[in-house]
Amino acid sequence: MGVKENLLKIKSELPEHVKLVAVSKTHPVEKIMEAYQAGHKVFGENKVQEMVAKYEQLPKDIEWHLIGHLQTNKVKYIVPFVALIHSVDSEKLLNEINKRAARVDRVIDCLIEIHIAQEESKFGMGFDQAEKFFDEKIFDKYPYVNIRGFMGMATFTDDQNLVRKEFRSLREFFDHVKQTYMKNKEGFNLLSMGMSGDYRIAIEEGSNIVRIGTAIFGQRNYN
Repeated sequence: MGVKENLLKIKSELPEHVKLVAVSKTHPVEKIMEAYQAGHKVFGENKVQEMVAKYEQLPKDIEWHLIGHLQTNKVKYIVPFVALIHSVDSEKLLNEINKRAARVDRVIDCLIEIHIAQEESKFGMGFDQAEKFFDEKIFDKYPYVNIRGFMGMATFTDDQNLVRKEFRSLREFFDHVKQTYMKNKEGFNLLSMGMSGDYRIAIEEGSNIVRIGTAIFGQRNYN
């Protein structure tokens, strides 16, 4: 099946409340245009340089999500156009996003990345560290950053029970933070969990944003 067929099949299976981010990293603009012409306009990239290059070549009504680890020295390149940053994992990064966003007079929607996987190589804050940010009202210092929720990546494993447990732990933390600190903030409503191999479990556990690449575009091209 081609990109269009893969995309439409996945979209037909997703519940209405779940947003699909088509992860286009390493894939050429031609493939993105196939998805775009099939009616999809939300794409995710994990490298700033690649996202900027694609942004410049592609239609301007595309909604770009930065889903990979973000270095502070790269923030300035994406703040003029990025729709959602999924991977905020430190106050240093928050500060830089706020500073750069102020210069272009944009409030940037962001998710706090939480480390729920067993792999040490994955990024993200621990639950305690993230809760401290809410408890100490750290986000109030950054008016150009709008925290919308959390993102998490499960362990890469065939153990579906472990994956489910990790997603559930993040959903429970999201509910706790919402009720304790963000009760009056309607915009705190996004939970980004699930990729090509585990998005069905993620949705069952409460995800409302899934990040799917391989199942739409095929295997990544690393050439």
